Amino acid sequence: METQSCVEVKNEWGIVAARQAGRTLSKELGFGNVDQARITTAISELARNIYLYAQRGEIKIEIVEDKGKFGTKKGIKIIASDLGPGIPDLRQVMVDGFTTSSGLGAGLPGVRRLMDDFNIESEVDKGTTITATKWLR
Repeated sequence: METQSCVEVKNEWGIVAARQAGRTLSKELGFGNVDQARITTAISELARNIYLYAQRGEIKIEIVEDKGKFGTKKGIKIIASDLGPGIPDLRQVMVDGFTTSSGLGAGLPGVRRLMDDFNIESEVDKGTTITATKWLR
């Protein structure tokens, strides 16, 4: 699908802009208030991680379709990417409570729980790309 929105994250205003873009698109697509909040929260966590750990990156938001045997379903896909330091131990960052900052450690495990599909790819000194999708019910 095509990118509906692409927000550069290099400061706190980028986090706000990414959240707003996600909320607007999820509302336009027909997501209810609870799923809009889930999507917005996931975007916020991903954008904040970019800002804290990589200093710069982007959040792409796409409308996606999946044609299955029970019909076509629509969703919203979030792609958070950066060229930062990468994540040396993916398993460790996906453990609830693990944090390298003063945060609560709910970031990436929380995003995984909020969204329906979640994938993370990271290479040390090359960056990280996280893809998360929420399907319209």
